[in-house]
Amino acid sequence: MKLTLIGHDDRYAVEQLQMALFPDNQGGEAVSTLHRGATWLTATTKIMVDDRTVTASRRLKAAEETVRLRRRALQQSYYLAAVQLLDHAPAWGALAGVRPTKITTKHILEGGTPKSADKLLRDVYYVTEDRRKLALDCSESTVAAAKLLEPTDVSLYVGIPFCPTRCTYCSFVSRSIGKRTELLDPYLQSLLKEIEVTGRLLANSGRHVRTIYIGGGTPTTLSAEQMAILLDAIRDSFDLSRCIEFTVEGGRPDTLDEQKLRTIFEHGADRMSINPQTMEDHVLRACGRPHKGADVIRAYREAVDAGFKAINMDLIAGLPADDLDGFKRSLDAVAALNPANITVHTLALKKGADLFERRVQLPSAGEVTEMVAYANKTLSALGYKPYYLYRQKYMSGSFENVGWSRDNLDCLYNIYMMEEVHTILSLGGGGMNKVNFPDGSLKRFHNPKFPEQYIEMLDDVLKQKEEMFELMSSN
Repeated sequence: MKLTLIGHDDRYAVEQLQMALFPDNQGGEAVSTLHRGATWLTATTKIMVDDRTVTASRRLKAAEETVRLRRRALQQSYYLAAVQLLDHAPAWGALAGVRPTKITTKHILEGGTPKSADKLLRDVYYVTEDRRKLALDCSESTVAAAKLLEPTDVSLYVGIPFCPTRCTYCSFVSRSIGKRTELLDPYLQSLLKEIEVTGRLLANSGRHVRTIYIGGGTPTTLSAEQMAILLDAIRDSFDLSRCIEFTVEGGRPDTLDEQKLRTIFEHGADRMSINPQTMEDHVLRACGRPHKGADVIRAYREAVDAGFKAINMDLIAGLPADDLDGFKRSLDAVAALNPANITVHTLALKKGADLFERRVQLPSAGEVTEMVAYANKTLSALGYKPYYLYRQKYMSGSFENVGWSRDNLDCLYNIYMMEEVHTILSLGGGGMNKVNFPDGSLKRFHNPKFPEQYIEMLDDVLKQKEEMFELMSSN
């Protein structure tokens, strides 16, 4: 859909909402106009699709204009026009961002109540009742997690951007190595150097590690011996006396065995992620995953035997060749294992993924809606609670990814990373550092994306780390 702006240049704010409300990019044109009068600032949207034309307006007092309020009025006018063309009101209303819970969390941390936060989502952003409850439940977990932090705390992310093979839906920056492992050792040596330098900088800064997350890619692409070397380096370089959570993302069960799991646990990690995505073998094949549902159960039991008591499992609603009954079977099979966390993603068709170009055998938006509803209903009935969520572009049904937990076993790193409540130091290829400052601002620093670039540019990576700590010490 063509988007024309008149009287303003806030394209990103309007365009992101347009993409969320009209994900199929159908034809037509939308015109977003901002008129500045002596008293009022008026945002008007006109949308023309086929033979229909709809309009809507919102306004605010010109004397009260801020960037945030102006963009809000533009988005509200766009939403109120668009909803006249849609079959049903979108679950997240006029919210287009990936972190809708930041609104409610900020509201509560600044003295608001859950009731007033609910009213904010309802009256300002037009969010449906079930999604408002979902957001408020997650904000409750975020507020509790934020109370565990001291001003000097940071979280640590260590990236292993390798996978045995690439899944058809994946667009993450990672190398599919198959049987070729020659890049692993030089990458690991570079990573060990960054760990050593960052550990020294962190110690000199007086800051402390609160949580650690080793992600990817598939970190357990590393052998048991390589994993032991990595974990030993982390413990040698960082003071972990304040660390309350240490997660390794095992991911695919075909990279896990009893020896590797015991090695990881015995070297200090206390959380493991085993991600089937589906338990249906034919859906796994359609996604390019060589393992079977039975391998997931085997890996889970080996993780329990190794000592892990906090295990996360991921599922995706909307995978190719799946249907509602298959998704229900997958969710029920995973829930029967009784993991501490179950994360339910909604398929996002991402540029760079094979599935983005070849959209075959995908469930309908209606089926995905039913899948998500079944997950929410079933997990709630089993005693799980939503503790963090985020959205992505091009999601089936424009829903969300939700982490569910039980027994107070929220993954704190997930909350800290997504809600941006404190500094995240990222090590390795593809990592993104998020430095939080006392005034509430945030600055991002990116590591090189690909393993080869990371190895070649290691000196630049280390220099950037030094600059980051200099910046943190001056604020």
